[in-house]
Amino acid sequence: MSDVIRKVSYFAMDVADKPGEAARVLTALSGAGVNLLAFSGFPRGRRAQLDFIPEDGELFRKALSAAKLKVQPKKTGFLVQGEDRPGAVAEVLQKLVDANINVTAVDGVSAGAGRWGAILWVKPQAVNKAAKVLQAV
Repeated sequence: MSDVIRKVSYFAMDVADKPGEAARVLTALSGAGVNLLAFSGFPRGRRAQLDFIPEDGELFRKALSAAKLKVQPKKTGFLVQGEDRPGAVAEVLQKLVDANINVTAVDGVSAGAGRWGAILWVKPQAVNKAAKVLQAV
């Protein structure tokens, strides 16, 4: 089984870097029925950044509005899912290297049951080229 790579919309949110902030936001999204394909959070200066890849962008935006939460404008990234194997992430990244595309960030994870996944970002001006190289759906 080959990897499935999708071009996805993602949203970033700036929050206080303190206990409970991510849980507060995720609870609001869950309560509104939002399913996330991926989520990442990390410190950024004295604050923290939360990145979301929702299954349904419109439902995500409505849930945030109802909870009075703000996100930055929509951006584009890639979601990779496939059968786990040694070098899976390297294979995907090598395709971008071969096309001279710099990866801004990547997060990979074993999903268990022989599966793996990753989210990756490239500069906005490289998105279309990366989508073609990766044969993203």
